[in-house]
Amino acid sequence: MSNSKAIKITFLDTVYTLAGILFCGFALKSFLVPNAFFDGGVTGISLLIHELYHVNIAYIITLANIPFIIMGAFQVDKSFAVKTSLAIIGLALCLHFIPYPQITSDKLLVSIFGGVFMGIGIGLAIRGGCALDGIEVLALYTGKRISFTISEIILGINIIIFLIAAVKLGLPTALYSILTYYTASRTINFVIEGLEEYTGVTIISSKNQIIKEMLVMQLGRGITVYKGERGFLKESFDVSYPVDIVFTVVTRLELRRLRNMVHEIDPQAFIFTSIIKEAAGGVLKRRARH
Repeated sequence: MSNSKAIKITFLDTVYTLAGILFCGFALKSFLVPNAFFDGGVTGISLLIHELYHVNIAYIITLANIPFIIMGAFQVDKSFAVKTSLAIIGLALCLHFIPYPQITSDKLLVSIFGGVFMGIGIGLAIRGGCALDGIEVLALYTGKRISFTISEIILGINIIIFLIAAVKLGLPTALYSILTYYTASRTINFVIEGLEEYTGVTIISSKNQIIKEMLVMQLGRGITVYKGERGFLKESFDVSYPVDIVFTVVTRLELRRLRNMVHEIDPQAFIFTSIIKEAAGGVLKRRARH
């Protein structure tokens, strides 16, 4: 990698991380902390301890993330651990020194917009190559040792957090906090994946040559072709013949048009789709936002 490109990447990572810190600080000080609301993960644990024992939230978040930063050095890499350490310290300083105003006391607004701004902050930090909440590092570490998936582990930890909140602070607060967590998690996905969500499309058709031409010449998409066989029907299992399996990636807005165009060419074409979490390079690089 050239020096100029490395500097550009480092600069963008720093901008994303600083913006993430500011958004998280805004969500915590202007929405969640003044209204005794919670999020999931390490942030949720920190907010719960702050509410029960009235310890400064900046200190709690720093201390609560230390074990996960150490874990991240082994599970991810040391660079990730260093970046995360600096980000957590930055968030603690932000919470301690920046006088964010309380925006509202309306519970519904707090739960929704507190979650939105928290999700934007955490998502931007992830785009910057670090984490402002270490719960996923714990899930990654635990997932290698037990049979549960990372999502199931995170869900289990958050259920415990919200159950404690329900017992100690009341069920309505816990329910609103669940809404905060859901809003934040959806916002994180939106920030990480970007404005364009891509869908992988696989097409199996006897008229694959026309379909390939249509995808490239009319839709302007890149394609990948796999060599396969079709046939193997119950009535004639021994009968098969070669076929080109066409794979391409489109945005969700283009998916309906693609299906219609394929079915105009071959009404019997077999099409199935899959969600693409992130796509870059190739023909897509001209459309990439980041």
